[in-house]
Amino acid sequence: MIRCLLALALLLSGAAHAHQASEAYLNFRVDGAVVEQRLDIALRDLDRDLALDADGDGALSWGEVRQRWPDIEALAAVGLQFTADGQRCDALDRPAPQLDEHSDGTYAVLVSHWRCPGDVGELAIDYRLFAHTDAAHRGLARLAGAAGQPLVLVPGAGVQRLHAESRGVVGFVAEGMAHIASGFDHVLFLVTLLLVAVWRRAGPGWVPRDSARSAFAETLKLVTAFTLAHSVTLGLAASGLIDPPAAAVESLIALTVLLAALDNLRPFIPGPRWLMVGLFGLVHGIGFAGPLKDLGLRGSELVLPLLGFNIGVELGQLAVVALLLPLALWLRSAGIYRRWIVPGGSGAIAVLALLWCVERSMAVQLLP
Repeated sequence: MIRCLLALALLLSGAAHAHQASEAYLNFRVDGAVVEQRLDIALRDLDRDLALDADGDGALSWGEVRQRWPDIEALAAVGLQFTADGQRCDALDRPAPQLDEHSDGTYAVLVSHWRCPGDVGELAIDYRLFAHTDAAHRGLARLAGAAGQPLVLVPGAGVQRLHAESRGVVGFVAEGMAHIASGFDHVLFLVTLLLVAVWRRAGPGWVPRDSARSAFAETLKLVTAFTLAHSVTLGLAASGLIDPPAAAVESLIALTVLLAALDNLRPFIPGPRWLMVGLFGLVHGIGFAGPLKDLGLRGSELVLPLLGFNIGVELGQLAVVALLLPLALWLRSAGIYRRWIVPGGSGAIAVLALLWCVERSMAVQLLP
């Protein structure tokens, strides 16, 4: 078990920016028979596929991006095609090179205009961007001014339709689950909590809980506190009511993982642990909001995507609990769990979280 935990930490150590899931943003605006298409693609994804960093210094300059703009256009043209009411549309122009800052980094922005055979009622999107290089990539598409909800586009999943009555709630549930799966910092935070949820504090250390019921009750408190807290800030951040700097939020998320892991090794945070988890959950909720915030949804159009995304996050959390809690319950009184698994796992997580803190707060790269 300890070898598995250490191996997990090593595998995750390459994820220095662990909260940056691969997402592109697709916005359509229709004016009669003319369609404006805006596609925002993360430079980190383009660099992976196109090797944009010509000088190998680990940073992309405007010159490097502009020089390879035809290749970026070609990749986008292959990865994204659409028809309007079953008819192909003709391109009126080519995207001019431009960049934009999102909550998780810099994106290339491709804006193009298309003339269709008649007034547009429905768009059928064939999305294949990064289908062969990143199975976790998703596109988030919306039609400006439409009453329907945005769609989550899965590369290579076939044609998906976007119109005024479309409903993408199920897709946002899946997106929330994927966000937990790819957000290694959130997963490690939950793992850290679950390692000692089967114990209770006794003086300066921990002792095993007497019953499984007590462990389940503690886990319920922790998960509930985390859920309520991150739901509040997720809604506030996604709606734009709060907008702290992304770098500061990512650094604080790493700090919460570090403090929770150190508290496992020797309890030092006062008060009940669910209170600590609730406070830390406020920070994690802001981190969860990135994909929804970057869609620019406001008011009533945000309600269903926010609900679906939050449900997906909760389902992802419950999956982590269902996998780890039974094993922790079974081993809670074993010597190997007390001497090796909890100290070794918590120590490995603490080291990784410390490196994340330094990287994110000082904008340096320590991990490959």
